[in-house]
Amino acid sequence: MTTTLLTSQTSAREATADAIIIGVLPGTGGPALAPGAEDVDAALDGSLAATLAALGATGKAEEITKIATAGRLAAPLIVAVGLGAPDGGAANGAGPFDGEALRRAAGAAVRALGPAHRQVALALPARDDAETEAVALGALLGGYEFTRYRPGTVAGRELTVLANGTAASAAVDRSRVLADAMSLVRDLVNTSASHLYPASFAAEAERVAAESGLSIEVLDEKALAAEGYGGLTGVGQGSVHPPRLVRVAYNPAGAAKTVVYVGKGITFDSGGLSLKPAKAMEAMKSDMSGAAAVLAAVRAAAALGPAVNVVGYLALAENMPGATAQRPSDVITIYGGTTVEVLNTDAEGRLVMADALARSADDHPDLLVDVATLTGAQLVALGPRIAGIMANSDEVREGVVDAARRAGEQAWGMPLPEELRKGLDSPVADLANVTGERHGGMLVAGLFLKEFVPAGVRWAHMDIAGPAFHEGEPYGYTPKGGTGAAVRTLVQLAFDVAEGRL
Repeated sequence: MTTTLLTSQTSAREATADAIIIGVLPGTGGPALAPGAEDVDAALDGSLAATLAALGATGKAEEITKIATAGRLAAPLIVAVGLGAPDGGAANGAGPFDGEALRRAAGAAVRALGPAHRQVALALPARDDAETEAVALGALLGGYEFTRYRPGTVAGRELTVLANGTAASAAVDRSRVLADAMSLVRDLVNTSASHLYPASFAAEAERVAAESGLSIEVLDEKALAAEGYGGLTGVGQGSVHPPRLVRVAYNPAGAAKTVVYVGKGITFDSGGLSLKPAKAMEAMKSDMSGAAAVLAAVRAAAALGPAVNVVGYLALAENMPGATAQRPSDVITIYGGTTVEVLNTDAEGRLVMADALARSADDHPDLLVDVATLTGAQLVALGPRIAGIMANSDEVREGVVDAARRAGEQAWGMPLPEELRKGLDSPVADLANVTGERHGGMLVAGLFLKEFVPAGVRWAHMDIAGPAFHEGEPYGYTPKGGTGAAVRTLVQLAFDVAEGRL
């Protein structure tokens, strides 16, 4: 579905739309109107807050209340969305609004309207660049629909942010770029594994690279075998769809630093011969979310222009239990020569990523970040919305967590306890891919990946097993299915390195 984003200084009373969205705050005596709703209230003779109170509105975050305008406004419908209490401000919204609260409110309101309302105006707080960007991004993401398998539902939508300030066009352009990037990830993640497999994913990367001016290199199964990428070839050997390693890069003139991203791209994970239970396979088309996020982040960086080289590796394979699949107890050789005893074929993501992490030494990164739906243990530890961040230094770990927070994504720093490393020792190889200890699985996976980080390189690992794919009811701007997790954090990190912040 094509969505057009506009901004306008038109008054909310005169805005031509199928519906107009306003914000509501919790007040001491009932709901209070957020900045942006003044013209709507005036058109209703100052009765808007009282009407909302009569309908039970409280202003709590993402609460939706609909009111017919009865011809008082150009738009026939008012959609009031709760913003929750503003950060550091009074109930009248005098203080600043948290960007994520605005994104979620805008997304929830647009989503509540559904596809039938094709022209939507947003009279939410948009008093500066930050607020305008947040409202625009939330609205775009809330209006996302995956229509590949339902082509009859495709139609255009127009979203207009009524900026009640002097927002710069750059803020709106940034929201478009980020929304396009996250929508690309959502589309890839939501695509059936019968249509998205390593070769077709690589072809999509080639399309994106051509459109975005990125350089690209694709290694097929023959090149991977010849050059010693044992993780990718081992994981992929049980599938009729052979593996690929894709390298995409944005190289602006004069850039002195390089950020490298590595994304796990298991296009479907059956568990291999260590077969998953049937229920656990239902969402495994999403096991390539990390690679999708990396591809989208490199594209977004090229559009936004940070003064830093940005390289992305997509480690693509399908993990199937075919007659030629790797067996528990097989020993493989990762790119660069490290041998790994494969004790569990369902711990495959770390194997394909090990190849790409080792290969990244050729790029001499100033910062190396890998992104993966790596462990069920991440969900156990942090739940479905918070990414786990591990790193080889406290500075890098906290820097990535801070970048995620500023970008509007939830993340939490986790340790890499050295005492857990001994569980990866193998009697026949340099290390094993799993331990015999059931506890600390997210941390052990991080310790495994750390073994393949080039010497002296600052590195962080993002486990997005929960945030990448939402299986519950939609909320805010987050739909059911692929979410686009990690894209904003990766883009923010590129700017942080370019600006010397990290």
